[in-house]
Amino acid sequence: MQIEIIAEIGSNWEGNVSKARKIIVECKKAGVDAVKFQMWRTDDLYKKDNLQYDQIKKSELTFEKAFKIKKICDKYKIEFFCSVFYPEAVEFLEKLGVKRYKIASYTSKLGHKFSKETLEKKAKTKKPVIISMGMGGNRRKMTEIFSKNKDLIYCYCIANYPTKFETINWKKAVKYNGFSDHSLGIIAPIIYSTLKKKQNTKKIIIEKHVKLNNSKGPDAEVSMTVEQLKEMVSYLRNIENTSF
Repeated sequence: MQIEIIAEIGSNWEGNVSKARKIIVECKKAGVDAVKFQMWRTDDLYKKDNLQYDQIKKSELTFEKAFKIKKICDKYKIEFFCSVFYPEAVEFLEKLGVKRYKIASYTSKLGHKFSKETLEKKAKTKKPVIISMGMGGNRRKMTEIFSKNKDLIYCYCIANYPTKFETINWKKAVKYNGFSDHSLGIIAPIIYSTLKKKQNTKKIIIEKHVKLNNSKGPDAEVSMTVEQLKEMVSYLRNIENTSF
């Protein structure tokens, strides 16, 4: 079984390209396959009276910063891709040559005003797409929209931050070939990977939020440190290479 490990950096780079570089380098050292960022326009998704508005705005991934971060990822030979929340960002990322896209739970349930247009833009690329279903998106509708895309992977996800371990429904989780995990620690991905290994699944995706020890912002409390990431990757590679 192949386990593809994706480090979700989210807002943990705090809008600072140098900090993004540090996280990317540590993710590369840990042995992950890809790093993922999020491209949003803050005012599309949040009101200015939101308590975290300033931090969210600070972590907005502009086209200029995305270009720089993509170059960093290319230098260290680690894949860069994004969850995208507005259609113009898809057009820009196409120019950067990204290999695939992520669809957040909020977009898959058509939760924001540019959801449908953004989904259609991603579909036109015909590139692989990873879809989180944590907010109860319409799987049939997603499959219809992305009928011409090369590869479609749905992720089990609970949109609670952090996710309480006891709320994970393992019988439901193993029906998916991806797990976007918001629980604390490394146990849940290990259990999921072991269960999928027993199903003789050929390939799965594990996604976890990752931060530096001093990271701040909305995602920091639910993110694992790079040290925890290294530990998790080690366990998952052992599962990957073990015959049951």
